[in-house]
Amino acid sequence: MTTGRRHALEGAFATFALFTAFAGQFWRNLLGWWGFGAIVVLIVIGAAWLWWSARPRLAWRRVPKSTLAFVLIASASITWSFYPAATALGLGIMLATAFIALSLTLSLGWHGFLRALGGALKWLLALSLLFELWVALFVREPLLPLVPDFDPNAGKLPMAFYWSRALLFEGGPIEGIVASRNLLAMAALLAIILFGALLASGGMRRAQGIGWLVAAGLVFVLTRSATVILVGVVVAVALAFALWARRVGPHRRRGVYAAAAAAFVASVTLLLVFWNALLDVFGKGEDLTGRLDIWDAVIGLATERPWFGWGWVGYWNPFVEPFDGLAVRKGVEYLQAHNAWLDVWMQLGLVGLIAFASIVIGALWRSWFLAVDPPMDEQGGRLPFSAAALIPLLALVALIGQSLAESRILIESGWLLLLAIAWGTKQRQWAPEALPPMPPTRWPRRFARPQVRP
Repeated sequence: MTTGRRHALEGAFATFALFTAFAGQFWRNLLGWWGFGAIVVLIVIGAAWLWWSARPRLAWRRVPKSTLAFVLIASASITWSFYPAATALGLGIMLATAFIALSLTLSLGWHGFLRALGGALKWLLALSLLFELWVALFVREPLLPLVPDFDPNAGKLPMAFYWSRALLFEGGPIEGIVASRNLLAMAALLAIILFGALLASGGMRRAQGIGWLVAAGLVFVLTRSATVILVGVVVAVALAFALWARRVGPHRRRGVYAAAAAAFVASVTLLLVFWNALLDVFGKGEDLTGRLDIWDAVIGLATERPWFGWGWVGYWNPFVEPFDGLAVRKGVEYLQAHNAWLDVWMQLGLVGLIAFASIVIGALWRSWFLAVDPPMDEQGGRLPFSAAALIPLLALVALIGQSLAESRILIESGWLLLLAIAWGTKQRQWAPEALPPMPPTRWPRRFARPQVRP
């Protein structure tokens, strides 16, 4: 196989793997759990082939140790788990996702990963719009999954069970192929970050970049997700502070940090004062769509085993205690804490929570300085700033914001992206230059993919 064909095959595989990470529910609705499981097995095999093909070099100083600590704690939790079989299943899913994330990040390099991520998000956005258009034009009523994991004839079903509500012509909310407006909105927000940064840095053709930005913005608006709208505001604020830090330079950033701290305090204060008004604006009840009851139940469990938790499980298993019936609202059984930090505390205790926080804080620290410090060439000379260097920071801020209302950062696309950013920024931390614009067609020699062993 020629080098060009191998790179094309690697890119296609990476795009498919990332698409599946974001659109797992699409495959489950279309093929059922067994079909989805078969696809995951194929992706794991493909990730092993990619690793063997690229043979990325690993240096200990470029390994984020906090990720290893968290995985070790989760693995060790099987010894004290209240549900060891569920923990074993959860560990298998976590380790498989981690292996796929590292294979893609280290084998393809940052540019290759961004290419694949952009391709996956394009497919996700386009298929979601086409799917909602098809449902609105031809089905004209809420659509159930093709392979449901519930009894479709069990009387009146909760609307959360439907694949699409056929509301496109009513202005939404739409769920797309992922069957969730919150997940679809998050994918659209990440697409806005990625396509906007690449367009500004010259990594996308102007017409193409504008077109996909419009598509992502349209999907974002049609989802009408209050959670992700607030996350988008936080991302915009982070972008403003990053650009300000770039402008003032490394030696005059005290004002930036002081303003950021003041803005944080002011935001919390305003949130507390105008809480009820904010709920009215977004159409939320005082219980935050049942989240307060779920959080209360999760905190109650966490306080029973505060130090090491009940054992890792990741996505809750509804067939084992204490998750059986733990979070049920309007006939829907929720299988997450709707807050990743509470979820980790319940599953791995304070020890695991500290390790998880270390992953996030370490990745955020590296992403910030890669985004705001002036890039240097190999001789120490300054290079122009690149908008592409903002991608890890803004994507991570989005994941952190989402983690306060969803536990997605612990599974599937959230866990994969967190590891990709943590390991990707650690690799770049030791490079002499910051993240450059992504080349549109060919790999320049200077920013070539990682060397492979003969």
